[in-house]
Amino acid sequence: MDIVARVQAILVKPKDEWTKIKAEPATPAGLFTSYAMILAAIPPGFQFLHRVLIERLPMIGHWPVGRALASAVVAYVLGLLTVYLFALVVNALAPNFGSTKSLTNALKLTVTSMTPVWLAGVFNLFSGLWPLAVLASLYGFFILYLGFDAPLMGTPKDKVPGYLGLSVLAGIGIYVVVNWFLRIIFAVRYGRL
Repeated sequence: MDIVARVQAILVKPKDEWTKIKAEPATPAGLFTSYAMILAAIPPGFQFLHRVLIERLPMIGHWPVGRALASAVVAYVLGLLTVYLFALVVNALAPNFGSTKSLTNALKLTVTSMTPVWLAGVFNLFSGLWPLAVLASLYGFFILYLGFDAPLMGTPKDKVPGYLGLSVLAGIGIYVVVNWFLRIIFAVRYGRL
């Protein structure tokens, strides 16, 4: 899989791309190493650059390079864990919506739908661009919907909204808990509790 072509296709013509993704053989390890691990590095990478280059300006900075790097690495690992946990939830919910359980297809859904969110990580360089990141997240939600509708998990059309809704709620819950955990780690480590 050519990652650049996949990214372009899922952003420009997601419905057509889901048909291709559904037919492609894949493994969870392959989805992570050839796609997720590459794109998931964008948000923490640009957050690191922001903390080192922007926040370290005289009289503003309080982020030593080591702390910024540690935060980026932990955020990267937890970001990948979040996507994996989201896939586990999508897979576990499948039978409740007349869908076929498949961890590989659930990972295809969660990993691919994160594409615009990960790409929007470039906006971490400048804090004022956060509304663009929100728009990218909404587009990721739309891509996820199209993946459910493809139907990647074999979901009947009438059950897609419920499956999508419950999955997204669970995904948001996972994100909140992981983000809270990340903040606690650095609050304890650097005495901010």
